[in-house]
Amino acid sequence: MPGRILPTLTLAEVESHNSSKSCYVTIGRNVYDVTDFLDSHPGGSDLVLDYAGKDIKAILEDEDSHTHSEAAYEVLEDSHIGFLESGSNGTTNGKATKPGDALANGNGNSNGDANGDAWVHPRTGMSCEEDLSKDTDISSDYKTHKFLDLSRPLFPQVWFGGFSKEFYLDQVHRPRHYKGGESAPLFGNILEPLTKTAWWVVPTLWVPAVGYGLYLANPGFSNPLGQVGCFVGGVFLWSFIEYIMHRFLFHLDEYLPDNRVGITLHFTLHGIHHYLPMDKYRLVMPPTLFIALAAPFWKLAHTLFFWDWSIATSIYCGGVFGYICYDMTHYFLHHQNLPLWWKQLKKYHLEHHFLDYENGFGVTSPLWDYVFGTELVMKPKKG
Repeated sequence: MPGRILPTLTLAEVESHNSSKSCYVTIGRNVYDVTDFLDSHPGGSDLVLDYAGKDIKAILEDEDSHTHSEAAYEVLEDSHIGFLESGSNGTTNGKATKPGDALANGNGNSNGDANGDAWVHPRTGMSCEEDLSKDTDISSDYKTHKFLDLSRPLFPQVWFGGFSKEFYLDQVHRPRHYKGGESAPLFGNILEPLTKTAWWVVPTLWVPAVGYGLYLANPGFSNPLGQVGCFVGGVFLWSFIEYIMHRFLFHLDEYLPDNRVGITLHFTLHGIHHYLPMDKYRLVMPPTLFIALAAPFWKLAHTLFFWDWSIATSIYCGGVFGYICYDMTHYFLHHQNLPLWWKQLKKYHLEHHFLDYENGFGVTSPLWDYVFGTELVMKPKKG
């Protein structure tokens, strides 16, 4: 049900709602309250009550009994109230049918199996990092969630959508994947190329700029190790800035204004990345946005270290180099196979997308997550 976080129920809780006063049914791990539908069921309420507290997947698909129309599934969509607790589902093959497929994440991944092996996060609708790369059924996703149509420019849909903050945040954190790994249209006009940035643009533009800044600042140091220390300090400082920006700017969800200006800014700045996390052309920061965000830090560095231009510049260059490492790391965590240590970092970051977007803000390192208590808790083991 759009607009709120749905609860998790135990199988015993579902089975207890087995009367005309309160009637629950399930499909896969999706739980539906069909009490209000009992008197409207074409075959009479008794037919529904026969399956009260049970899974109705088989009867819905039983052509000998009755072929259910799309309207039946739409009724279930409106009645969706939560998810079965992981491991408590007893369905036959684990593939949730129409409403369950769509409610999972719009990508058609399953919601459970006979042994409870398939775990699906109730908020993101995903169970593993591979789900991030499954093509979304565009038509089904839009019909189910009434959020954004991936076949049309996204920006005007967000601006004119009239979405509440609660509904927007629920939907934007349910990852989708545009067909074939291409980029979904954002503006759909001449502005479109400005929204896409290839990963190699970042080092091509900013590594020479860092080198030039260090060259200009070098005469201010009598000992080269002094400049090296300032540069390394700037890199370390960036790791903290990265964490703070990711947590309190990109994910200011709780404090997001509940209006279209705030929602559209959130979507443009970072929401689109969580909505389409595997879009390789919207993973690194466009140069114009980087300049806008980096300019105040130039002023800040030279205000804090006002007594020595060379120190301030070297620290700032270290910070910019840290940013370059961040953007490159971010891209490769999403799109490349990596050595063992980096694989752990990749797993950590991708779980931020499909498991828990309210924690795990460190990208180049989880250091500050451990310092501030926002480290990711690993998803439950299967079985």
